[in-house]
Amino acid sequence: MSAILGISAYYHDSAAALVVDGRIVAAAQEERFTRKKHDHNFPSRAVNFCLEEAGLKPADLDWVGFYDKPLLKFERLLETYIAYAPAGLASFRMAMPLWLRTKLFLPRVMGKELGGHYSKRFVFTEHHESHAASAFFPSPFDEAAILTLDGVGEWATASFGTGNGNTIALTHQLRFPHSLGLLYSALTYYTGFKVNSGEYKVMGLAPYGEPKYVDLFYKHLIDLKDDGSFRMDMSYFNYCQGLTMTSAKFHKLFGGPPRKAESMVTQHEMDLAASLQAVTEEIMLRTARHVHAVTGSKNLCLAGGVALNCVANGRILREGPFEKVWIQPAAGDAGGALGVALFIHHQLLGNKRTPSPTDSQSGSLLGPEFSDDEIERYLNSQGATFTRYESDAELCEAVGTALAEEKVVGWFQGRMEFGPRALGARSIIGDARSPDMQSVMNLKIKFRESFRPFAPSVLREHVDEYFEMRPGEDSPYMLLVAPVREEKRLPADPRSANLEGIEKLKLPRSVIPAVTHVDYSARVQTVDAARNPLYDQLIRAFERRTGCPVIINTSFNVRGEPIVHSPADAYRCFLATNIDVLALGRCVLAKSEQPTMSRAEVEAHLAQFQLD
Repeated sequence: MSAILGISAYYHDSAAALVVDGRIVAAAQEERFTRKKHDHNFPSRAVNFCLEEAGLKPADLDWVGFYDKPLLKFERLLETYIAYAPAGLASFRMAMPLWLRTKLFLPRVMGKELGGHYSKRFVFTEHHESHAASAFFPSPFDEAAILTLDGVGEWATASFGTGNGNTIALTHQLRFPHSLGLLYSALTYYTGFKVNSGEYKVMGLAPYGEPKYVDLFYKHLIDLKDDGSFRMDMSYFNYCQGLTMTSAKFHKLFGGPPRKAESMVTQHEMDLAASLQAVTEEIMLRTARHVHAVTGSKNLCLAGGVALNCVANGRILREGPFEKVWIQPAAGDAGGALGVALFIHHQLLGNKRTPSPTDSQSGSLLGPEFSDDEIERYLNSQGATFTRYESDAELCEAVGTALAEEKVVGWFQGRMEFGPRALGARSIIGDARSPDMQSVMNLKIKFRESFRPFAPSVLREHVDEYFEMRPGEDSPYMLLVAPVREEKRLPADPRSANLEGIEKLKLPRSVIPAVTHVDYSARVQTVDAARNPLYDQLIRAFERRTGCPVIINTSFNVRGEPIVHSPADAYRCFLATNIDVLALGRCVLAKSEQPTMSRAEVEAHLAQFQLD
């Protein structure tokens, strides 16, 4: 037996992944256990879970891998600080303690974190190598082009190359400080959202605006070439040397200082978001076409934080030259833990790889699970009132009925998802046909901005009936945006011409209005019995009652909180919000039958989590 542990830590989203004899046994992010969103500390709880899932101890591991090369990254930091000295002194003084205490001595630190029981070799791959491995090795392709895009690894900000059999080779790269990920983060900062957390909010905000600043981007900020490569004018940015992302020159260009967090989002921010998204999509499309021309492959694998831009991904699939695209579900830094483990198994050790016809990610349902007996014991300890169903069929019939009655359901089933998306294991679900559901779920359950869109979960055999996708098109990880089909759209409301910004939310646009964004798009998750049989069974139960194979799916959490991990997390979130029904395994709870949380208890629960 060969057991390989992969680790990502100390930057943004710590995680651990375990590969045993080439099979992905477990993977999880540390934030789910600590309840600290984007926890960057060593993922000790995630490591313990992965080992327990396989029945192993640290001494049983054959290899431990880390997802980047700290010394090479340290070289980039030093060179950057020296180049901008003395301007970067404050940033330098903030960064150095962590480097001198932890990052420069990672083998010693990781050995200590593993209890001193692991004495074999540590392997450090380059950051984009980890991303590329996470993209290609679990994919269904025997050969493919690989494209990774993020903020920055060691020096690389974008890389491409190829994967064949059990090897990958990255042959081209774009280097720091020119970075699509950092450009997106700079605009995230300027529009008043949290960097490394709010980028997806900017993507969701874009359809409310007009791309009126695109010319300014190309004239002042970025020199884009036909092959997708570019150079940025760094005088507009501050991330190389300062504690902010944008400079005074940037602020002057766009008419003022950054929006203050939690202040009103205006049309200005919406137009900036639309402009940024248009530029991002153009860069990614040009890059994809160039990668295809160089590699000649018909398949593309994507990873890196920018690969979570599902709008751009959808355009690459629809308009780009590749026949098939596969995107790592944990495309950000967390996925690097899985990438380094797979890299060691396949590339370093030379083990054969046999691609699965779908993929080898197991639906990305790789986290902890809880038995019905464990759930029942917990609920009894809380004095909860519930019904325990004897079969999955009975459970799905009951919950399908609740959904058809426009009840909001907390759905906690099986193994927790690995990656940022809830995929039908730790989800809040609802009726996509309801015109009120989007605003109700945003404001009364998620406690988040009203403009945020929700995703549809659709039975895969019906995906082309509702969305502009090919029959049976696979999008199991909610990483592709597609337009809603014309025949499912409602006739244009004459009032729409006079609406701007958030006002556009007032009008339903399709027969599934709760998951149709203001530009008639949707972030599609296809569901099938092979990857998630219980979720598939639930949607079919809903379809029998309504004739509709589409429901809303959003992550089971409130704003600022990581996705729920345990029955206790789910139960507290249920009581603190306006979720109507909670399905914890086969135990189903109605809100009206539960003990009432006091206002103070609700506020105490929500106060645990930072707004982001």
